[in-house]
Amino acid sequence: MTGTVPVVLVPGMLCDAGLWEDVRGALGHPVVDVDLSAPSIGGMARQVLAATEGPFVLAGLSLGAIVGFEVLRLAPERVAGFCAMSTNAGAPTARQREQWAALDRLTAEGGFAEVVTERILPTMFAAPEPPAERARTFLAMANRIGPEVFRAQLAAQATRTDAHEALAAVRAPALVLGGGADALCPESFHTAIATAIPGAERHTLPGAGHLLPLERPAEVAALLGDWLRRFSFRKELHA
Repeated sequence: MTGTVPVVLVPGMLCDAGLWEDVRGALGHPVVDVDLSAPSIGGMARQVLAATEGPFVLAGLSLGAIVGFEVLRLAPERVAGFCAMSTNAGAPTARQREQWAALDRLTAEGGFAEVVTERILPTMFAAPEPPAERARTFLAMANRIGPEVFRAQLAAQATRTDAHEALAAVRAPALVLGGGADALCPESFHTAIATAIPGAERHTLPGAGHLLPLERPAEVAALLGDWLRRFSFRKELHA
């Protein structure tokens, strides 16, 4: 892996490095994991930029990809390649803001476990009641994140802006992945992102839900690994 740029893996809300456990080994690049704990998208983007020096490939899921949109705006020269998974480049709706505020109130009142198991978990996979092993993996990540960071992530979500126009300026190779059964981010979101980024490559995993690296790790690893190999992301190309 000498000479290859690192792949910075940016997880979604209530997720950590465990999201990528069955994917990272197939990438053929050094990997840097980033935790998102700032209360704004701009602050989270700066966390990503501080995680490594020089150029990098950014792969983000959901909130992680939304942060990636801001990284592309702030420092496009640092991003050698961009992979967006299970995400939305649109601005928050009024209903989303209401939902996030309600989740924040419940969490502040001590209802973090209820929020995670009853409100969040049913939207993470293709079925509202996922296989027990997948549920345990997600709940373990959520518990490691904890209520305070979760509240910061909710606050950050509310600072999002529409990124579609800015994505038209992206010149780095881009890969857009989505699940055909994603309850949060339907295929239309990914079509819009791939259309906005010149030359972006798009794939839909039929029957997959929101957390693609947990639900379909082999397919995500194959798609991402093949894309990385085809574009030969190496430091000397960006010297």
